[in-house]
Amino acid sequence: MNIHKPQKTLLVIEDEADILFSLKTYLESEGYHVVTAGNGKEGLTFLNMNPMPALVLLDMKMPVMNGWEFSNEYRKQFPLRAPLVVMTAAADAEARAREAQANGWLGKPFSLEEINNQLQKFLGTQ
Repeated sequence: MNIHKPQKTLLVIEDEADILFSLKTYLESEGYHVVTAGNGKEGLTFLNMNPMPALVLLDMKMPVMNGWEFSNEYRKQFPLRAPLVVMTAAADAEARAREAQANGWLGKPFSLEEINNQLQKFLGTQ
């Protein structure tokens, strides 16, 4: 009897199409269901209309609503939240994560190993 685990949904909020495509493609190849948003406002719209994903990957510099604005609204609107991992090209990714009160961070450019470390840290083994 073949028992499949339910797919974990990840929300990726990123305005750069090439990064978004690469992340989505990789994460789906790892067995995740990936939903994408081009800015923080789109991410909040998704969250208000769907079950909470297992993890949110958040770019910091985006048009319409940036990562800091998204993080503030996310904490206000959702008392029960998924872990938030920021993705930033800033020199000190950890400091940007603290500013956004995020759970983790990825400094751009990041490797697949770094992505996997964050997934392992917050989601455990698939």
